[in-house]
Amino acid sequence: MLKCKLVRFVVGCNLSKFKMYYRELASDPEWRRTDGFSEELGEEWERRLTENPSQLSVWIDDDGEIVGHAIWHESSTEEHRKGDPRDEDEREVLRGFFDGKRDIGELHEVWLKQAHRGRGIGSEFFEFYLDFMRQKGYDAIIYYADHPAAIAICRKLGCKEARLKSAHRDWHVFLLTT
Repeated sequence: MLKCKLVRFVVGCNLSKFKMYYRELASDPEWRRTDGFSEELGEEWERRLTENPSQLSVWIDDDGEIVGHAIWHESSTEEHRKGDPRDEDEREVLRGFFDGKRDIGELHEVWLKQAHRGRGIGSEFFEFYLDFMRQKGYDAIIYYADHPAAIAICRKLGCKEARLKSAHRDWHVFLLTT
């Protein structure tokens, strides 16, 4: 756990409390616009986070409320998750970052409630997260972003960047080295 100016970053969380927070995100118009995210965590993620609580980080304010979160998972340059092959364009982008096949950590989802943005919390989270992943033995993390604030943070950190365009999204893909 790391104490930030405004929040604490906590690895793991009471899953019931997290699911309540996650449902509350449905009232955030920006969250609803984000492809792939819903008001429910989903059975697959619930199973993953129950099996490995360290794949969830929550951001707790001084009142003990969750104000942000991040979810990561183990991945590789060839598969998004075990048994879930990447498409050729995505593999090509990742091969540009790495020499050959490689196991990596993939930052899947990062969110901070609007009222807490613009205070440096996102930047502090990425510093916390890189240290956390270094301690877990990863020397590289992949992060797909399309939110301007997340893109700015990754660029400020000097992350290697590529673009991945799909029919639905124009992603910035970042290589974060620990």
